[in-house]
Amino acid sequence: MPRAHIVPRRRARGFTLIELVMVIVILGVLAVYAAPRMFSSGDFNARGFHDETLGLLRYAQKTAIAQRSTVCIALVAGPPATAKLSVASAPADPVCDASLVGSNRNCAGGPTGEQGCIVAPSGVSFSTMPTGPATINFNGLGQPTATSFTIQVANSNVPIPKTITVEANTGYVHD
Repeated sequence: MPRAHIVPRRRARGFTLIELVMVIVILGVLAVYAAPRMFSSGDFNARGFHDETLGLLRYAQKTAIAQRSTVCIALVAGPPATAKLSVASAPADPVCDASLVGSNRNCAGGPTGEQGCIVAPSGVSFSTMPTGPATINFNGLGQPTATSFTIQVANSNVPIPKTITVEANTGYVHD
């Protein structure tokens, strides 16, 4: 008897139990370690403060060149960490005794237009190397008056701080 049309057997398609369990385990590991970090604002706050500090240092250097006078940045590491910008009242004066006019904020965080200052968000701090007085002065040529200077911005949740370096001879500010 001739066989009529024979339909070949198809394999059943789907996932095995082992594959499903492995996917659940991987999702569990991601939920425990990755999700809290993704939804935490601490990393974003630290990066934002790093970028603001970098911008303030570059602004100070450019202002010193434009005004041909000394511009100083005072860094206060204690909570809350702040960076305050000031300028010399006379071009030849090496002491910064006047607020920089035209800046956007004061150290209280409100808009005043009198002095430039940034304040670190909660949980964000910075340290300076070499340790000591945390003041950077740029002369009228945009050069720092001290040796090479490094600022490390750290978040309490991130073990590796982000660094900002001010080069000694040129005043080049980079991260």
